[in-house]
Amino acid sequence: MTDMNITYFKDTDTLLVNFNNNEIAHTRDLNENVLVELDKNGNVVSMTIEHAQQQTEIQSFSFNQVENKTV
Repeated sequence: MTDMNITYFKDTDTLLVNFNNNEIAHTRDLNENVLVELDKNGNVVSMTIEHAQQQTEIQSFSFNQVENKTV
């Protein structure tokens, strides 16, 4: 398994989010601009977002990881 990564292709305004390195078995269109790729078990492998600037807030992207805290 690889690290999750996010790639933005500015020239085509496409956002690609890879969640893992599993083999893609199926592709589903969520709408005309969003594709979700699934492995043979139905787990999400990646998501492609066309016209990303219209669909997302790509200019202000940030990432936060929150660890569980036990009380």
